[in-house]
Amino acid sequence: MQQTIAQVTLLVHNYDETIAFYTQKLGFTLVEDSTLSETKRWVVVGSKDNVGCKLLLAKASDTEQKSRVGNQTGGRVSFFLYTDDFNTYYRHLITNNVEIIREPVAEPYGLVAVFADLYGNLWDLIEPVNQKL
Repeated sequence: MQQTIAQVTLLVHNYDETIAFYTQKLGFTLVEDSTLSETKRWVVVGSKDNVGCKLLLAKASDTEQKSRVGNQTGGRVSFFLYTDDFNTYYRHLITNNVEIIREPVAEPYGLVAVFADLYGNLWDLIEPVNQKL
């Protein structure tokens, strides 16, 4: 038996601005955008090669959910984005005015920097040492 985590929910304020950020600034692919009702869509973004875990962009619908947008993990890094070309992707982030929270450093597990998405969720950008993506 095998299980795979297919997608993770990310609470957002606005579908379209979030799609634009993830596709234009981070280079993700829009995998699906289906209307479910007048106020709800099924929006999924993922890596360009459509491999690995995807993000389900869920529009916050009540006060409780809206209070969690941008801080679903209490200020901790929420997501880990692996790359096989750290320097190129890091320059891509800078060029696209993505907020860098911590500059690149070499760690025993790889080269890492922290950036924030449009709502403030923290991401580690990592080029792992001795690991295939």
